[in-house]
Amino acid sequence: MSPTLVLFHTNLRVGDNPALTAAAELGPVVPIFVLDEGFGRPIGNASRWWLHRSLQSLAKSLKGLGAPLILRQGDLIDAVKELVEETGAPRVFLQHGYDPSVQKGEAALHDWGVKSDVEIKRFAGQVLFPPETIRTQQDKPYTVFSPFWRTCLKQASFGPLVRCTALVPVAKQPGSLDLDALNLLPNGFDWTPGLSDAFTPGEAHALETLDAYLDDGLRSYKEMRDHPGHSPGTSKLSAHLRFGEISPRTIWHRTQDAMARNPDLARDGEWFLRELGWRDFSYNLLHHFPSLPEKPLRPAFDDFPWTEGPSTDLAAWQKGLTGFPIVDAGMRQLWQTGWMHNRVRMIVASFLVKELLIHWREGEAWFWDTLVDADPASNTASWQWVAGCGADAAPYFRIFNPVLQGEKFDADGAYVTRFVPELAELPKKYLHKPWEAPADILAEAGLRLGENYPRPIVDRKQARTRALEAFQSIKA
Repeated sequence: MSPTLVLFHTNLRVGDNPALTAAAELGPVVPIFVLDEGFGRPIGNASRWWLHRSLQSLAKSLKGLGAPLILRQGDLIDAVKELVEETGAPRVFLQHGYDPSVQKGEAALHDWGVKSDVEIKRFAGQVLFPPETIRTQQDKPYTVFSPFWRTCLKQASFGPLVRCTALVPVAKQPGSLDLDALNLLPNGFDWTPGLSDAFTPGEAHALETLDAYLDDGLRSYKEMRDHPGHSPGTSKLSAHLRFGEISPRTIWHRTQDAMARNPDLARDGEWFLRELGWRDFSYNLLHHFPSLPEKPLRPAFDDFPWTEGPSTDLAAWQKGLTGFPIVDAGMRQLWQTGWMHNRVRMIVASFLVKELLIHWREGEAWFWDTLVDADPASNTASWQWVAGCGADAAPYFRIFNPVLQGEKFDADGAYVTRFVPELAELPKKYLHKPWEAPADILAEAGLRLGENYPRPIVDRKQARTRALEAFQSIKA
C-alpha cells in the first residue's frame, strides 16, 4: 500500500485530527512537520518555546502509535517534494488554515501537487465553523459578532470525535532532524523558566486542563471570568488551541457533555462556548479581510494621528512601569508567564492606544512576540477591536479607566500584589492609585514613588482629552 504524508502545522495532536485519521485508513503514514518561516507569519519567541515542547509531546504520541514524526526545516514545498521522492507517497494530507499567508502556501502546495500528480487534500479542524460557510442573508461576511454567532449556532451539529489508535509506518523511514536543530529555544538571555512554571504544552495536558476546568471552574465562569486574581476564572486553554493540541470540537463536545450531566452549568457553559465563537469570528474576519494584520478594517483610521518616533512610553508599557498598577501587573504577568488574563489584555491595550496614543500595531507586535497563545486571527482582531478600528469594535471614546477597572475586578488586590509586589503593603484604598496615598502611608508601605515604583507616566485627564480630539479629527 502506498503511504500518505500527513503535514502537521497548527494541529499538533492525534485526537480529532481528520487528516491523520483519513491517512491511517489508507495504509502507511509518514507524519511530518516542516519549520518554514514563510509558511504563515513567523512566530514570536514565546510561541517558539511552546512549539518546541509541543513537538516533543506530539513526537512521543506518534511514536507510541507506531509512526515517528519526521522533522524538516526550510521551504515547505521543497521539503514535501523531497519526502514524496524518498517515500513514494502519492498524496499529502493537511489541516486547512485561514491565515492569509498560510492559505497562500497551501495554494502553492496544491499547484505543485497538480503539476506533480500528487494529491494534496485539506481537512477542516482549525475552527468550529469554516468561514466560507457562514454568510449573511445578503451573502456577505459578518462583521458583527452576535448575528454571526447566532448563525453559527443554527449549524451546530458535529459528528463524534475520532482518535487514531495505531499507525502503520513505512518500511524505510526517511531521515529526520533532531528537534534541537530547529533552534526554537532562546539563545543568550532566557526568560522562559517562568513559562515552564506556568504551562505544560502538549495534547495530554490540554485534555487534562479542559477536564479539570469543566469539573472545578466552569460553574463560576460567567461571574468570575473578568477577575484576574480568581482561580480558576478562565480555562487557560488558549495556547493549546492556538497550536492545535486540542480541537475546538473537542472542547465543544466535552463542554456539552458536562452541561448534560449537570444542567446547572448551562448558563456558564454557554458563555464559555461563546468564547470559541469569538475565536471563530476572528478567523472569519481574517479570512474575508486578509489585510487585517496591517490595515484597519475601518478606513477612516488610516489617517488617525498616532504618535510617531521612538517612545519611552512604549518601553515603560512593555516593562510594566507605567505607574498604573493593573496595567503594570498585566504587562509583568505577560513577560513572566507568556500569558495575560483576557480582561487585563483589554485594559493594557486600551491604555496603550488611547492614553498613550501609540499605534495598535506596536501592541500587537509585542503580544505576538511574548504570548504563548499569539494567534494570527485573535491577536489582530482583538487589538483592532480595542483601538476602535476593527469589526464590532468598542467605540474609540470608550476608554478603560485603569483605576476603576482595578478596583472593580481586582478589589482585594490579589492580582496586582502578585505581579507588582512592591505595592503589597499599601492599603487596599490606595492599591490601584498609589499616587493619592499620603506621604506617611507611602512610607509605612516602603513605597517611594519615582524610585521603587514609578509615578504615572501620563495624566489621564489630559490623555483622555487628547484621545477624544484625535478621534474627532478623523470623524471630521
